[in-house]
Amino acid sequence: MTTPKQEGSTRRSGTFLQKGSLFRHLIIRLIPALVVLIILDFSATLLIMQDALDWVVKDIFIVIIIGQLLLVALFAWLVFYGVRSGLHSVNMLARAIAQRSEEDLQPIELHNVPTELLPLLDRLNDLLRKLDESLVAQRRFIGHAAHQFRTPLAGLRLESELMLARTLPDDVRERAERIKTISNRLIHLGQQLLVLARADPGIRPQDVFTRINLCEWVQNTGLEWVPKTRQHGIDLYLDAPESEVWIDGDVLLLEELLGNLIDNALKYAKGATQISLTVGVNPPSLTVRDDGCGIAPEDAAQIFDAFYRSPTADATGSGLGLTIVREITRAHGAWWSLLSRPQVQGTQVTVIFPGPRIGTRLTRSKVEK
Repeated sequence: MTTPKQEGSTRRSGTFLQKGSLFRHLIIRLIPALVVLIILDFSATLLIMQDALDWVVKDIFIVIIIGQLLLVALFAWLVFYGVRSGLHSVNMLARAIAQRSEEDLQPIELHNVPTELLPLLDRLNDLLRKLDESLVAQRRFIGHAAHQFRTPLAGLRLESELMLARTLPDDVRERAERIKTISNRLIHLGQQLLVLARADPGIRPQDVFTRINLCEWVQNTGLEWVPKTRQHGIDLYLDAPESEVWIDGDVLLLEELLGNLIDNALKYAKGATQISLTVGVNPPSLTVRDDGCGIAPEDAAQIFDAFYRSPTADATGSGLGLTIVREITRAHGAWWSLLSRPQVQGTQVTVIFPGPRIGTRLTRSKVEK
């Protein structure tokens, strides 16, 4: 049984011999020339020594063959070593790119890069710059549009409320209530889009992080949801240590994160009787767990995607709730994990914070099924 380190070294060595590799290309191109040189060398040696004694010729010929074989082996090793050392900077560049998050569109550094690769990297940096500008413009438009929609939608909701305050025919009242419901839904969608814009890594929300006692904050924020959970016949529990658990974060973004997790449980956790909020100490973490129906395996991999809604979901929604949770988690340099049946009863979402590090630029995530 091979260890991961051995497997990694074997894989790296194999890349030099696989089809399309630079090392194999050079060997194939150089072998014919090397064979011609060896044949010429043998021919010249035999021609010069044709008048010598047979046993002398035989011994010298064997020595020449051994020398030529050693020369070929040395030549192959030099090519292998030269290609490997020459591609070392390329491999380092590949690892640096692989470690980037999908939001990191900063230009690639050109230090210690072979001159032959500079034109390619220049074009790639130019492409990254254009993509970054396009994404920034798109996010700015979404934020501005969501903000501009709030005023007319709020006016529309106010007009519907004024209409409902009067005596109306049944059909008109039904339409006014429908207008109010749609207005509330659109206002909520606009609010969610604004939260997404606020959590965008391009505006560096980490710069305004403050020191937060996670236990106290979860208790105060969770209490605001008690009336709504009771309306659904669900008990809300808090499990937090007596000691303080400090993190760095944005209070408004974290309120949206916890609110979306609780609201998601209220909407989709069929049969749930309780929702528990658990605060962990080492590392600092927040877990929201319900005892409902759980999440189907085919939905677990997609529920954090924007506008995704399970085909079996009955409740209405925009499909942005867990997307907001994901983006706020990333903005705080945190991990998240999702567990559902049969691992746990119901659904459990855990957010693991990196601890008090104001200004952290970590963007790590983990989804478990």
